[in-house]
Amino acid sequence: MLYHLSITNYALIDAAQIDFNSGFTVITGETGAGKSIMLGALSLLLGQRSDSSVIRDKEQKCVVEAGFNLNGYGLEPLFIREDVDYDIETLVRREILPSGKSRAFVNDTPVTLNFLKELSQRLIDIHSQHENLLLGNYDFQLAVVDTVADNAQEKLNYITEYKAYRGLIKERSRLVDLNNKQQADRDYWEFQCQQLQEAQLREEEQSELERELEQLSHVEEIKTALALANLLLTENDMPVLDGLHQIHHEVDKISNYLDGGQELSGRLQSVYIELKDIARDLGERAVGVEFDPQRIRMVQDRLDLIYSLQQKHHVDSNQALLELLAELEGQLAGLDAFDDELAALNKSIAEKELILQKLAEMLSDSRKKVFVTIQKTIEEQLAGLGMPNARFKVDHRLSDAFTEDGVDLIQFLFSANKNGELCDIPKVVSGGEMSRLMLCIKSLLSSAKGLPTIIFDEIDTGVSGEIADRMGRIMQEMAQNIQVISITHLPQIAGKGQHHFKVFKRDTDHQTISEIRLLDTEGRVLEIAGMLSGSELSEAALSNAKDLMR
Repeated sequence: MLYHLSITNYALIDAAQIDFNSGFTVITGETGAGKSIMLGALSLLLGQRSDSSVIRDKEQKCVVEAGFNLNGYGLEPLFIREDVDYDIETLVRREILPSGKSRAFVNDTPVTLNFLKELSQRLIDIHSQHENLLLGNYDFQLAVVDTVADNAQEKLNYITEYKAYRGLIKERSRLVDLNNKQQADRDYWEFQCQQLQEAQLREEEQSELERELEQLSHVEEIKTALALANLLLTENDMPVLDGLHQIHHEVDKISNYLDGGQELSGRLQSVYIELKDIARDLGERAVGVEFDPQRIRMVQDRLDLIYSLQQKHHVDSNQALLELLAELEGQLAGLDAFDDELAALNKSIAEKELILQKLAEMLSDSRKKVFVTIQKTIEEQLAGLGMPNARFKVDHRLSDAFTEDGVDLIQFLFSANKNGELCDIPKVVSGGEMSRLMLCIKSLLSSAKGLPTIIFDEIDTGVSGEIADRMGRIMQEMAQNIQVISITHLPQIAGKGQHHFKVFKRDTDHQTISEIRLLDTEGRVLEIAGMLSGSELSEAALSNAKDLMR
């Protein structure tokens, strides 16, 4: 529950310290006194957006801090998940800096705005007049049913499988879209693949052909050089081989008398043999080198094909072309495997649908079980609020497909008049009826979900007299289970509060400020009497105020 609220430098509030108690608390004050300002400050702790316009003194930061008693609400896992220190008496703080930036803290640990929202929404429910419009919202209506049904585990089981199911559906859609796109490219891929396959490329072929073409293009130069070299070695006026042979003969004759002569003779013999072999090789090569224009054309044509394929595919090697061919073959193979992949995916989806159907039925059963309870409870409370002929129904239909909420379509139908047609709530409910109906639903929710604190911001709009008195009694009953705070203009409701705060404006020398004060018994009598009769407090008003407080 909320046990303390501190507001500093916010709008008309210079500094306010408010200590709350359990049970039923009422807050009263004239229009414009600052009741809504206090709620605006509190809403910052619920994670609402902020800006520097709410800062009273633009040179100082605005600080809103609330103390909550968390005993018994099972919030420890939330704190552990966010690595925030848990304390039964937890402080939540929001700071708005003059620059407009904001910071949030829980037990002095900086936290994200999302965590602040998640935590505070499990601690406080602020109900303002515009929230009555939620009665016509189907998501809100379903949430009411689920809260009463207490089916959080059933919903978690279903949503877990539903997300997996949606993942499979998304994957199937991706696969089909990809296949459709690839099928459109199939002819182009097949053409490219066939062209590369027909080329019968080899990894080193390009360099081999380029070397061969270079040789074929210089046949005459090669033949001439080889012939001349062979001539110099074997057929010149003084052939190199003959001269070398003569040199070897002369050295060999003296080898026995010359130091190292035998070695020198052997080396000359080796050179002679090697040159003789080279001469023979040169001769053979010279004979084998012939100008072959047909082979030149063949090699050139082959290289032109290779070059054109590389240019077409923006690569610079046969290796890259071979890799591209493997990639195209893989893509075409993938197209052929699409039917098998799709069949496997459809099988998984069908299996998941069977699981979802069972979980959706369990979720539906949990909801159906509370329809009668919801209808009966709300009708009984509405009768006590001066609507004896009111009828309320939870209309239920099944959707054609799985949704994130299951397969249930929930709609609240209402009629305020005897024999009136049950219709969608926004079509038939007046402002006063809307307030009463929402109060009944909030009462139902508070007992079902065990929310620590609920704040009603003028939920009594459009009602008065006996109906207001009965609304006050409902709030009193709610306060037996949870902390209830009601901002009200009605003395019938104010008189039923266990604790009573008054919000008022006060002028100083330089400014107008808004303050809040806890009233004692005498102060409550005077405040409620003033709500009854205005500024002139009659004895009848004072007496009536005391009666309301009893």
